[in-house]
Amino acid sequence: MSAEIKVPTLGESVTTATIAKWLKKPGDSVAADEPVVELETDKVSVEVAAPEAGVLGPQLVAEGAEVEVGTILASVEAGSGAPKAAPAKAPEAPKAPAGVQAQPVAAGPVARPATPPSDVAAQGAAHAPMPSAQKMMAEKGLTTAEIGTGTGKDGRVTKGDVLSFLAQPPVAKAAPAPATPRTDDPREERVKMTRLRRTIARRLKDAQNTAALLTTFNEVDMTAVKELRAEYRDVFEKKHGGTKLGFMSIFAKAVMAALKEFPAVNAEIDGDDIIYREFVNLGIAVGGPNGLVVPVIRDAEKLSFAGIESAIAGFGKRARDGSLKLDELSGGTFSITNGGIYGSLMSTPIINAPQSAILGMHAIVDRPMAVNGQVVIRPMMYIALTYDHRIVDGKEAVSFLVRVKQNVEDPRRLLLEV
Repeated sequence: MSAEIKVPTLGESVTTATIAKWLKKPGDSVAADEPVVELETDKVSVEVAAPEAGVLGPQLVAEGAEVEVGTILASVEAGSGAPKAAPAKAPEAPKAPAGVQAQPVAAGPVARPATPPSDVAAQGAAHAPMPSAQKMMAEKGLTTAEIGTGTGKDGRVTKGDVLSFLAQPPVAKAAPAPATPRTDDPREERVKMTRLRRTIARRLKDAQNTAALLTTFNEVDMTAVKELRAEYRDVFEKKHGGTKLGFMSIFAKAVMAALKEFPAVNAEIDGDDIIYREFVNLGIAVGGPNGLVVPVIRDAEKLSFAGIESAIAGFGKRARDGSLKLDELSGGTFSITNGGIYGSLMSTPIINAPQSAILGMHAIVDRPMAVNGQVVIRPMMYIALTYDHRIVDGKEAVSFLVRVKQNVEDPRRLLLEV
């Protein structure tokens, strides 16, 4: 009798994985629930364990191959020790069925597919296609750059312009010149990008191509927060079983209070609709061995300071151990990233599509500040809000960031909800 080792269910919107590494060789003895192969998805690495004890049979899929959920990877045969058998023929990587593609997923959460990038913004509103023309262009894969100035008012492209363009005989396009292979220097090392890194790169570029990104900045006087933390740190940790009081829970509470006042910052665009929410699934960016990931605290607005700190500490540990679950990385509605832990003074974070905004925290630096006509030294932090200008107006974004600043500089506002 033998037991099959299959690709398990990988989580929300994840249908494929890559064979990152075989942890056992054919003929090796394995125990029940012992990891035998490591899979890499767009989000995290996943270890697949043997369903029962025995001897690992031939590897049916090679390292580096892409596999779908349910694919048989190997089997566990009864017995122990290495069987005396002829070496198995090197397996070939399975080919994905025609039309099947891996679902793109962020290091961050995905609730719905992001709206495809429009060429309207690139061409300007003056030549923007009429709605009926834009629909036909999308169906035919055309852009306003191909059609040119339309016959409509202010040069807008009409449906008739699209039909006229389609009626023209096709023009043969010159074949692109073959790319010249890069000559590596002997002192260089070429390493293939991991699937996670490729996904991060693609998602960040998609966000830039799709959303109208804009960043607004402010600065926060951290004096009150540092004094509050110093005064209550020990009693907080003792009362909550070792959970430490950090700055992140205070910023999280400040953000969620501001999101109630400015709901568009917590909303998203879905086609021609805007989805508003009465809850906050808060993404917190944490660093792991394979790159930056953004686990999500669901219904964060219901948690206490201790609850938020405990959730963040758990995410950080599991990110370092590589044990984050796939469903912990999806469904976020707003994110916070803290480059200050690495020494960043200022940056412009990129949103996790389809979210509409992300808050960037930075290093706390003592700087001279004018307070009540006097120059004093204060611990200051720059904060940044990158937002999708398609859904969040500049006034809303600036007002939201000012409210976060006020809530952090005077934490009593959070208690009184003012």
